[in-house]
Amino acid sequence: MPTKRIEIVQDILTVNDQIAEETNRLLHSKHIFSVNIMASPGAGKTSVILRTLQELTPEIKCAVLEGDTAPVTIDAEKVSGIGIPAIQINTGGDCHLNANLVRKGMQSLDLNALDFILVENVGNLICPASWKLGTDINVVIASIPEGDDKPYKYPNIYRGIQALVLNKVDLKPYVDFNLSYFKAGILALNPDVQFFEVSAKTGEGITDWAAWLKKQIKEVE
Repeated sequence: MPTKRIEIVQDILTVNDQIAEETNRLLHSKHIFSVNIMASPGAGKTSVILRTLQELTPEIKCAVLEGDTAPVTIDAEKVSGIGIPAIQINTGGDCHLNANLVRKGMQSLDLNALDFILVENVGNLICPASWKLGTDINVVIASIPEGDDKPYKYPNIYRGIQALVLNKVDLKPYVDFNLSYFKAGILALNPDVQFFEVSAKTGEGITDWAAWLKKQIKEVE
């Protein structure tokens, strides 16, 4: 019985990866760069995204896919509120987005009018690590209040990312957070990862992070 279960899971992931590859080819044919943003709940994911989008636009034509376990539109409304197209994706209770949900979400976008698609995954540090979405890069947003031990407790999600954005650095004076210990954990898992320290509240570091992202977007053109 356990063997059958493993085979079924592998089949599901294989199909998912095929859809992800098809999505990525489609986006590249339209010269669109895409990123999968992952984080735990409360890391300030949406706040960082809003700051980032404001740095990128109007030069970069952006859209956002918002993943949530429940049929709520809170985050999508925040993005739409700054004039950027946002599509809400309800996972039906699943703790992650998958490639098929992302593909369906993109069908509601005018891909010919875009340079960049940002996918905000469900807030979780475990499930999203196993599911390819078809994006060009994966990014984790961490935060000071979460603690400096997350890379040691949830290693899988840090192995497959291209950038780590550490949010809420304005709280460093008030929180017991060992930055060297945190970075060492990240780099042991992923020595090539790009590391950015930001504050969505004050704007610190957002310009550097957005500039790096803008460079990746323009290289697709």
